[in-house]
Amino acid sequence: MAVSDLLSKVLLNLKAISKNDVIDELAIALHQAGKISDLNVFKEAILKREMESTTGIGEGIAIPHAKSRAVNEPSIVFGRSAEGLDYEALDGQPSHLFFMIAVPEGANNEHLEALSKLSTYLMDPGFKETLLKAETEEDVVSAFKVKEQEEGDVDTEDTDQAPVEETVSRKRIVAVTACPTGIAHTFMAADHLKAKAKELGYDIKVQTNGSSGVKNKLTKEDIEEADGVIVAASTKVDLEPFVGKPLVQAPVTDGIREPERLLKKAAEGEAAVYEGDSSSGRKGDDSEAANGRSGFYKHLMNGVSNMLPLVVGGGILIALSFLIDIDGNNPISQLFMTIGGDNAFFLLVPVLSGFIAMSIADRPGLAPGLVGGLMAANGGAGFLGGLISGFLAGYAVVLLKKAFRNLPQSLEGLKPVLLYPLFGILITGVVMSFIVGPLGGFNEWLKDALSSLGTGNAVLLGVIIGGMMAIDMGGPINKAAYTFGIALVEAGNYGPMAAIMAGGMVPPLGMAIATTIFKNRFNRQEREAGKTAYILGVSFITEAAIPFAAADPVRVISASIAGSALAGGLSMLFGNATPAPHGGLFVILTVNNAILYIVAILAGALLTAFLTGIMKKTKTIQ
Repeated sequence: MAVSDLLSKVLLNLKAISKNDVIDELAIALHQAGKISDLNVFKEAILKREMESTTGIGEGIAIPHAKSRAVNEPSIVFGRSAEGLDYEALDGQPSHLFFMIAVPEGANNEHLEALSKLSTYLMDPGFKETLLKAETEEDVVSAFKVKEQEEGDVDTEDTDQAPVEETVSRKRIVAVTACPTGIAHTFMAADHLKAKAKELGYDIKVQTNGSSGVKNKLTKEDIEEADGVIVAASTKVDLEPFVGKPLVQAPVTDGIREPERLLKKAAEGEAAVYEGDSSSGRKGDDSEAANGRSGFYKHLMNGVSNMLPLVVGGGILIALSFLIDIDGNNPISQLFMTIGGDNAFFLLVPVLSGFIAMSIADRPGLAPGLVGGLMAANGGAGFLGGLISGFLAGYAVVLLKKAFRNLPQSLEGLKPVLLYPLFGILITGVVMSFIVGPLGGFNEWLKDALSSLGTGNAVLLGVIIGGMMAIDMGGPINKAAYTFGIALVEAGNYGPMAAIMAGGMVPPLGMAIATTIFKNRFNRQEREAGKTAYILGVSFITEAAIPFAAADPVRVISASIAGSALAGGLSMLFGNATPAPHGGLFVILTVNNAILYIVAILAGALLTAFLTGIMKKTKTIQ
């Protein structure tokens, strides 16, 4: 299928003056053309993609895109701004040409490949100039058809695989590009790397891990013959084929804006040799720093995310047990407590520890991590012990991999089934046996200290952890507060969890109320999103406020923090407590002093709503 067949709308004179206005205008055009069924759902997917990294790729072009269940059929809408506007482009320059790509969740490969071609076309300066000068919609469609005819006979895979010039002196580079959606950045990065490699006199073959699958797959021979490897990816890529090769890792956006730096680093011997999954901390790996997330946070979140089903399921069963019979004498109450507390919650620390270790050292880290976590749980070391045992087990296995890497090939099969589990469990167990006691003592002290907090200190704690829930709305700070609350629930202290849940409900509820009371501060799409935010807010889904924060971060986030801090502080002041770590108002009957808890949440939400209404400017009703 040709790109021109997917071009559903052409807007040659965009009225937009900001990035958010562009997204609104193009999304509305798709909706009016019948290409998307739910404007708010699709726009939320677009904004979520923008939060990962800007789709303003530079050179005057932006390609906002998303996969969504709200998309009826694959479509492209083209918009042009003669004056240009700030789209937060990678090169910092104004953007003039905008292509919004809408892809349904079940799109077939034919559609995805056609959409992928768009990024290749835009590499041609002449084609971009034609689009900038087009006077009618027919001119734009005609330009695409001419370009398609020009490119129709080119086999890009064969071109990639064939070296540009057979000469011994030329450097050979292999690369992999990938982005979360696999639609635009994947192919733009590949094209920029190929163009710059040709300019520098390097031979290059680029594998693209796109939505339609892997294209131009690197062979074992390609990798063996390469002088260096580049992985420009913002999603997971299997690195094991590159063991023993100089490897440069970077986000996919670096492949677009800094191809020369990546190529020279790979070709000129500046990249460290990749030694397998134990070398994640090697010099020259740009991926984690460039993506703004540390290895610590990634490993911690792997443990927390795998533990959450136990937290939610077990926590709500415990809450229901208390609801049925606070004294625990009822047989059903006892059954719920046995399932939720004695079993599900007992697994929290071992699972946390095991999956942290697995994130660090892959599958060999799981067994030592589970054993260390079990020792922490049995010894009263709790969450802190689980965190320590997870990182201890993971890095112990990493060291074992290095220690055993020079064993004869005939013993290779013994590593995962004997050497790693035996020595990994032994090292983790020995170290944990020395630290479980002191950690257990610290946990008891912390539990007693929190239980004996005076009113002023309890309120201050609620203000801090409530406010943390609104700072990044699902990000590292939000997760840190939530993990702290879970640890205290596991230790039998339920007050902070109530404050955390109240703080997490306030941002979406505050935005929902603001769109109802201050309608002239929001456009039509935002007012529609506000209706959904009511439901998501009472369900304790803080992320529902992200579209509002993305459109106006300073005002929305500051108002949300104020409201969440108030709700958290009032929750602690009113003595609210709940063993249920999720569910929002749907588990209100498990909360101590439920009426006052609702008052705390409403107070925070109203504060957020009124601060937002005061700070935001009036908008023209759309």
